[in-house]
Amino acid sequence: MSKITRVVLAYSGGLDTSIIIPWLREHYGCEVIAMIGDVGQGDDFAALRRKALTSGASKVFVEDLRNEFITGYLWKAVQAGAIYEGKYLLGTSLARPLLAQRQVEIALREHADALAHGCTGKGNDQVRFELAFKALAPKLQVIAPWREWEIQSREDALEYARRHHVPVPVTRKDLYSRDQNLWHLSHEGGPLETKLGEPLEEAWKLTRSPARAPHRETSVTIGFERGVPISVNGQKLPPIRLLERLNHMASENAVGRTDIVENRLVGIKSHGAYETPGGTLLYAAHQELEALCLDRETFHYKQHVALRYAELVYYGQWFTPLREALDGFVEVTQRHVTGEVTLGLRKGNVRVLNRCSPYSLYDVGIAAFTMGAGYDQKDAEGFINILGLPIRLVAAKQGAARRRSKTTARGAR
Repeated sequence: MSKITRVVLAYSGGLDTSIIIPWLREHYGCEVIAMIGDVGQGDDFAALRRKALTSGASKVFVEDLRNEFITGYLWKAVQAGAIYEGKYLLGTSLARPLLAQRQVEIALREHADALAHGCTGKGNDQVRFELAFKALAPKLQVIAPWREWEIQSREDALEYARRHHVPVPVTRKDLYSRDQNLWHLSHEGGPLETKLGEPLEEAWKLTRSPARAPHRETSVTIGFERGVPISVNGQKLPPIRLLERLNHMASENAVGRTDIVENRLVGIKSHGAYETPGGTLLYAAHQELEALCLDRETFHYKQHVALRYAELVYYGQWFTPLREALDGFVEVTQRHVTGEVTLGLRKGNVRVLNRCSPYSLYDVGIAAFTMGAGYDQKDAEGFINILGLPIRLVAAKQGAARRRSKTTARGAR
């Protein structure tokens, strides 16, 4: 590794990145520029800026990425139907490539030698950041302190912060590792590492407990245009307000909690808890609208694409030709995914109350038991005969062979 004079650090102000600024200065003797990306985590960014400067950063960039996060990442995931291992709605995974991209842009503009992050050596985020770095700025060096320093635990990190007079928000009484943005709040570590049952109620921060949620059902109608959410209860809203509205409604009704044992990219299983209130509603509504508007073959094939898309996002492969190609496929499938879906929310449960679209493929005249002229039941016989031809041939040919084999075996005895 060549001499490093200037580093741009992805800075959150949490425990790990709080101690990285003095650590970089101490071990590399370099200038440290902090980049804070606002993806809706609700932090006091003025306070974070002061903290980073006090900790030794030469400059601090605070970037408002919320709208880009929603329109360029979240909506794409909703359109794709991307869910990792059937549960995780990819809140952290989708934010990382955006943060990495802005970090690279600042590094190139500031003529930095290297990029740094606070991801651990056994987590997924190190892969997501560094694959983005390789795609966008392959010549910049990468510093991953967790793979270099002697700190081995969060307790060690707290002790390092104490010795270097760095204030951190985590105490020994709350050792959860959390990541929040407009889409979700994740919880890892602490009691979740040793308790594989239901997370303690104190772990949840965004959503009400089902026991404390309203008894009456709340209905919400979500409007889509070409697969993109555009309205709530008939009112068109800009992306940030729309997601905030849905987050509030879902959280009040205890919707959006996920408890999962997931397979990390590096091969380790981890126990985590996620709160994705508004996202849970959007995925549910979007899937119902697709079921109404997509033909069978497209709808079924898109489920395969959704699985692969989720893996690409989770594995940090956002900036790849394959992801861009899948976006092209998804975009075509969304041409007619326009309409409204009404959901009922009650004590953590979501059910469909209504769905409608000008492009609906549901035909009452064909679907009803009392059929009109659009469907002649006599046609089914020919369809079944053609569909069953391979089955009939296998039964005839291989069945005859089995019978001959049994006859030969009996004759040998």
